[in-house]
Amino acid sequence: MTKITRFEDLKIWQAARGVCCKVFILTNKTDFSKDFSLKDQIRRSSGSVMDNIAEGFGRSGNKEFKNFLSISKGSLQEVKSQLYRAIDFKYISTDEFENLYLECDTLAAGIGKLMQYIKESKFKGTKF
Repeated sequence: MTKITRFEDLKIWQAARGVCCKVFILTNKTDFSKDFSLKDQIRRSSGSVMDNIAEGFGRSGNKEFKNFLSISKGSLQEVKSQLYRAIDFKYISTDEFENLYLECDTLAAGIGKLMQYIKESKFKGTKF
C-alpha cells in the first residue's frame, strides 16, 4: 500500500477536485452564470468538499480528520441538492445532472470508506 504523505495523494481529494472543476464549468453556462446566488452557492459547497478533506488531513488527530470528512460529505450532499435546482431551472441537461450526481455518489462512498478506515485504525494521530 502506498504511504499517503500529502492531502493531494488522497484519491477522494483528487475526485473532489474533479467535481469542483466540473461544477465551475457547468456554472459558466449562459443561463446558469446569470443566477449569481445559485452559482456562488454550488461553487462554494463543491470547493468546501475538497477543502475540508485537505484541512482534516492537516490536523494531527483521527477524530478531527473524521469530523472534517463528515463536513466534507455534508457539503457534497449540498452540491447534490443544488444540482436538482440546476436541472429544475433548466440550467443543465439531464445527462450533465446524472453524470455529476453519480460522480458525487461515488465520492461520498469513498469518503465514507475512509471514515470507516480511520474509525477502525489503531493509529490515532499525535493530537488525541
